[in-house]
Parts: sequence; C-alpha cells; structure tokens
Amino acid sequence: MSAVSDRLPTFPWDKLEPYKKTAAAHPDGIVDLSVGTPVDPVPELVQKALIDAADSPGYPTVWGTPALRDAITGWVERRLGAREVTHRHVLPVVGSKELVAWLPTQLGLGPGDRVAYPRLAYPTYEVGARLARAEYEAYDDPTELDPEGLRLLWLNSPSNPTGRVLPKEELTRIVAWAREHGVLVFSDECYLELGWEADPVSVLHPDVNGGSYDGIVAVHSLSKRSNLAGYRAAFLAGDPAVLGPLLEIRKHGGMMTPAPTQAAVVAALGDDGHVREQRERYAARRTALRAALEGHGFRIEHSEASLYLWATRNESCWDTVAHLADLGILVAPGDFYGPAGERFVRVALTATDERVRAAVERL
Repeated sequence: MSAVSDRLPTFPWDKLEPYKKTAAAHPDGIVDLSVGTPVDPVPELVQKALIDAADSPGYPTVWGTPALRDAITGWVERRLGAREVTHRHVLPVVGSKELVAWLPTQLGLGPGDRVAYPRLAYPTYEVGARLARAEYEAYDDPTELDPEGLRLLWLNSPSNPTGRVLPKEELTRIVAWAREHGVLVFSDECYLELGWEADPVSVLHPDVNGGSYDGIVAVHSLSKRSNLAGYRAAFLAGDPAVLGPLLEIRKHGGMMTPAPTQAAVVAALGDDGHVREQRERYAARRTALRAALEGHGFRIEHSEASLYLWATRNESCWDTVAHLADLGILVAPGDFYGPAGERFVRVALTATDERVRAAVERL
C-alpha cells in the first residue's frame, strides 16, 4: 500500500484544518467558501426520478441504460452544439473526479509517458499521472510543449480555480496542434453552464473540431449545474476510438453508475429550468461577494465563469487565508492549484444566501 500512497502528495485540504477551527470559533459561525460543494436542494424532479428507480435490485451497466445514453447525446447536441452524436460517442462515469484520477492508468500510460495540464489546475490531474507513474508537467500554452512522449493533454475551460474561459479561437488552435502531433485531448468542461462575462465553448462544437471528434473527449458533470455532487454523476463525450476501450476497461473494473443515479441523470439532463434557477442563485451570490471582496481591498482576476472568485491582496495566500479565518470566513489557498497561485485565494460561491450575507457583512 505504501508503494502507491508514497506516489501521492499530501492531501491538500488537510492543511486547512487549523484555519477551519479558527473560522468556526466566530460568534456567528463559520462561512465556508473553501471546497465548493453545492448546498442548495436537489431539484424535485431529480429526487422523484431517483426515488422511482429505488427498486433496482440488479446490477447496472457501465455503459448506462439506452435512456441515459439518449439523454446525454440529446443534451450534448442541444446545449453544446455538437452534431451527429451517437451512443458510441458517450460514456457515463461515476463522478468526474474518479475519471480524472484513473484516466492515465486506464489509458495504459506509465513511465516515459507525459501528461500535461494548466499551470493553475485542479490537483487531481497531477494525481492521475502519479498513480500511473507517468511524467507530468504544467503549461501556460500547450502548443509550446514538446509533443514527444506527450500522451494526454488536459484542457480546463472554464478553469478551476481561476474561472478563465478559453476563447473559441484558442481552443481551435490547440485542438489542431494536438491532432498534428497525435496528442489525445481531454477537455474538462464541468463548469461550462456557469459562464458570467463569457460564453464558454466546448471542444465538441464543430467550429472548434471541424466536425470531427478524432482525438478529443469532453468531460461533463452534473455536480454543479444540478446540485448532484452527492449522486456522483458525470459523463464523457467524444472520440469513440477512445471511449470504446475505456468502456471495456471500466466493465472489468466494475465502474458502474448506480441505476437510481442513472435515472436521476436522465431527468436532470432533460430539464433546463432548474439550471436557470441555480444560475440565478449563484449570480446573486457572486455579485454580492465580489463587491464585498473588492471593497475589502481584494483584486479579482479572471473569474468570468465557474463557481469561484480568484482573489488576491498581493500577499501570501496563507496570510490571506488566516486573515479571512479571523473573520470567520474559510477560503482555499491558491497554492493548492500550483505554485503560480501562491498569492491568490479561491472563494467559492457555494454557500447559502444567509451565509453569503454574513460573509458580506464581515467583509
């Protein structure tokens, strides 16, 4: 066991525990804006679909029910502008984090293979490479990477943690470069429905990929857009030549989305109303928190999409974390996402309206 665990960094969130205790000691309680876990109710139609499917004594299939695949293909075409998406172009996964962590291993990568991800990024991209014993590196512009041995290129737009959105032209240029050099692109688009000052575009859009899904796969999650983080519901869409072998591997590994969750996803993807309502909640919280942070002396960078504000006071992120903890507010230090974040903090919009008001008053 130690041979595997020794490959991994210290779990970053453990470092926040002392600051969490400080924030929790505030007389009016903690305002936790650190992890970014949804706090609003699961939409009623999704709960009903889950309950109606509760009597599911048999094993679910890894590929999902035909109804689930229909729901995914329909959503991908309707929402992302993708064309001619069939069941072979989609694959349900058990939440996006397990996919990110185990993808390099499932792709057969190992020593000598390289995985690349953005300079500021979700830590699990690196974890996945480490688990596979592959090499890993961060980039500013992926087209400046040495393509030799580069087997997997992660894109993330909108970005976690910065909220930056890659313009359509930039995505098109990156996809063309990756194809020229035979590099597989996985695009993490889990925050795509949460664009504020920008309209995020998927790599599945024909303007980006030229009408071909060769060498590209998009990753989508229902955790944020539908408050389903507790359901572990996500899916892939893209190149069948990549998804087909992944399906077979995941069958052997028993990586099955539970049947009730599959039914809930069908309901969630078929309804846009609850997504609009949730966006409005987040938009109001974002407006209030942004104004309060800026009034408190913070500068907000990027943050044109996603569920976070990328904020700085031009000091060590840990000094900022400590300062806010004294006010009873817990945020994530920017260096969780790479050394380039050492003077920033990530402030999540995922708190109740009442807790957001409390944070605004304290700031």
